[in-house]
Amino acid sequence: MVDNIHGEIELSEHEWRVVNTATFQRLRSLKQLGMGHLVYPNATHSRFAHSLGVFGIMRRILRKLREQGETLESSDEENLRLAALLHDVGHYPYSHLMERVDFVKLTEEEIDGSGQREASASRALYPDHEELGRHILQNQQDIREAIGGAARAKEIGALFSRLEVADAQISKLIHSSLDMDRLDYLLRDSRAAGVPYGLIDLNYLLSNIRISPNGVLGVEMKALAAAEHFLLARLFMHRVVYYHKTIFGFEESCRQLLRRVRDSGRYTIAADGNGIRELCGQSQLSSFTDDYVDRIIHEAAADPQDEVIRTLARCITSRIPPKLVGEVSGLQKKGDPVHAGVMFQKGCKAELAPLAAKFGLHIGQFLLCAPKPIKLEERGALLTRAEAEKLKPEERDELIKVFMPGSKEPKSIVEIDGSVIKYLSDYSFGIHRLYLADLSPDAEKRWPEIKKAVEKWTRAE
Repeated sequence: MVDNIHGEIELSEHEWRVVNTATFQRLRSLKQLGMGHLVYPNATHSRFAHSLGVFGIMRRILRKLREQGETLESSDEENLRLAALLHDVGHYPYSHLMERVDFVKLTEEEIDGSGQREASASRALYPDHEELGRHILQNQQDIREAIGGAARAKEIGALFSRLEVADAQISKLIHSSLDMDRLDYLLRDSRAAGVPYGLIDLNYLLSNIRISPNGVLGVEMKALAAAEHFLLARLFMHRVVYYHKTIFGFEESCRQLLRRVRDSGRYTIAADGNGIRELCGQSQLSSFTDDYVDRIIHEAAADPQDEVIRTLARCITSRIPPKLVGEVSGLQKKGDPVHAGVMFQKGCKAELAPLAAKFGLHIGQFLLCAPKPIKLEERGALLTRAEAEKLKPEERDELIKVFMPGSKEPKSIVEIDGSVIKYLSDYSFGIHRLYLADLSPDAEKRWPEIKKAVEKWTRAE
């Protein structure tokens, strides 16, 4: 099989059987970049292609370790390759947009301080994609049999989702500081979007990997700049692509729409986690693709009862994004309780309801959101040394590691003098935004006055 990022990817006969299952082929119908294609038209690549890419990187790493004399049982190597191949098998339609519905906070909840509505005792939360992936491996007959049975499926699921039952030494390779998932998607997303920010030096990183006597994976000191670039690429890709103002506006519309639709009880959407597991049962999984959410959006665009549901859906179907009314963004120091973003949030909470009432708008047409602050590592490669030392051992293993000259065990990149990461470790990049979804004929007339009012909140001190 030929991949546009990694070239030819070789699969064993066993791995081909897994790829050819209907369960794995479903990933062709899940876009990797969510709604990114609405801004970057070429960004229609799939979870299927990405999964093959991660598999290809795992093969290269295992080959490099064999060249260094590191020997693994053939069954362990195959388990690692399968875990890399199947790590995304549990993704939802539009990925995290639907997966995190239970944690979406509607604007009116932000304003009145109620937070998310409390789930009733009978409502199970939507499982995360790793948990759902384990469920699929163990309950979909085609892939379970292709893997080699229920016991093997359970073993693979434990590997890609960091379960304690997984072999600790083998697990270190798939959850190492060289995050294979990120190594692939940064390159793939960057090329698809046509931006240079994720074009990391993959070949140099992989040619300089090394494993320590304790089984810790890292890179040689001469590859420090490539490792720093790898970490910084994630920051820049978030700023330019993943948190692009228009993409994020569409995606926030979809998140809040799905939450409202789910809570209304009037749509065919899984009511809770049990409903998701049922959807991923033997006969329905093939329909659980991006089309599942697209159908809901198109139905919601004609909602006869709820103006907010109707407006949010029409923003997406008409490709007229909600307008960015106000934004505060920039570096923020860890532990700083008062910064411009916090003040902007306070201004919105205090003034948004009167502003909406003045223009006859529903408060839910305003989308108040603060994406997760951008760090260089999901688990915190932007950590101070003291914070890194407090992590659990398995979490410390996931920080970028570098072999100093003459050393048998690598050090975390935040401990290396001269590394730019060490000096950035006290900061993250935060974004606080307010959008307005308004498709009415009067929208353009009242827009300047609304924007002028919100600008005062962005300058709050």
